Amino acid sequence: MKAVILAAGKGERLRPLTETRPKQLLPIGGRQQLEWLLRNVADAGITEALLVTHYREEMIKARYGDGSSLGLKLSYVRQEKMGGTADAFRFAEDFAGGKEFLGMNGDLFLSPGILKEVVRAHKRGRMTVTGLERDPYLYGALKLAGDKVLGVVEKPKPGTAPSNVTNAGIYVFPASVFDKIRETKPSPRGEYEITDTINLMIAAGVEARLHMLDEDDWLDIGHPWTLLEANTRALARLDPKIEGKVEEGAQINGPVYIAPTARVRSGVYIEGPVYIGEGCDIGPNNYIRAGTTLVGNNRVGAGCELKNSIIMDRAAVPHLSYVGDTIIGERCNLGAGTIIANLRFDHKNVVMTVRGERMDTGLRKLGTVMGDDCQTGVNVSIHPGVKIGVGAWIAPGVTVSKDVPDGVLLTPEGLREKPKST
Repeated sequence: MKAVILAAGKGERLRPLTETRPKQLLPIGGRQQLEWLLRNVADAGITEALLVTHYREEMIKARYGDGSSLGLKLSYVRQEKMGGTADAFRFAEDFAGGKEFLGMNGDLFLSPGILKEVVRAHKRGRMTVTGLERDPYLYGALKLAGDKVLGVVEKPKPGTAPSNVTNAGIYVFPASVFDKIRETKPSPRGEYEITDTINLMIAAGVEARLHMLDEDDWLDIGHPWTLLEANTRALARLDPKIEGKVEEGAQINGPVYIAPTARVRSGVYIEGPVYIGEGCDIGPNNYIRAGTTLVGNNRVGAGCELKNSIIMDRAAVPHLSYVGDTIIGERCNLGAGTIIANLRFDHKNVVMTVRGERMDTGLRKLGTVMGDDCQTGVNVSIHPGVKIGVGAWIAPGVTVSKDVPDGVLLTPEGLREKPKST
């Protein structure tokens, strides 16, 4: 059996992180999201996979190439126009070669062995649709009779869902799916949806069976806070190994990975699970708390505290700063005394702007999401739920209570153009 992975989308809900990379290349616990998924594919005994790409596809190809480093034979096809999931699967017809195949959304984080279970449970001649108990109003609800799938209702209105089982976006399709894709009509939002194709197949007599997943084994990386949750899940399975230089006087507790070229200076207290990548320089005298991933080449200086955060490649937190429940992009630099708050003063859930609308994250603790190449001056304070755009600068002493656009300078007087010479 072959696998087809949809990896074309931009990931608008993950901005500003996806302004400079496809969402499949976002880091999770020391690996990229797509690497976790491809390893799951290989673990299922599958040797060939097709990636349907579009947005910044050259970055995906450059990173994974022919797939040989993961024991896979990878192929790529470009979805020229973003026309929906059924349209994306359409490009896999030649690759499938008239045989059934495993198909899935490319923004999932799965526990090890999940795809192996799906493949083993599949019966030839049927269609397998995966589901899990979850709020169906954000995804799609399955209409069921026992384990028989009678249809899919896409994002039903509250009170109208046929079940509490959500479509999990992983399928095993027979080759006949391509005939029904050609019959699929555009949805109200103008896209060709694979759920509509599935309904056409069921109506034509194709037997569809449900394979249930556990909610703890499946996660859709659709928002910044789900990226942090995936990071937490990945670190819970961390293989602890201390290979770098750890100076006398540093304390390490719990599962911690320290890469061979990393350095942990005296006075550092690490409370795992924590991942510290290649080239990192930590300390002296700081506190690295559980759930933190330092992707690589990071400088964390004296008197800093990091908690449950992802710090991307070459980002620096040099002096006397606090970073909690936060994602910091590549090459960012925080000035001394930068405080990223992760708890509202009124202790209510943190709200974040997603695609122009304010959204309750459901979390009491959530810090900021900072795009690549940002810089803060000394004594900057950032409120919970703030997004800071790619290349933005925050002047010394500023309190940031609202999102900051890409490429601007935020001063006490308001937004300004960044200086031309830097």
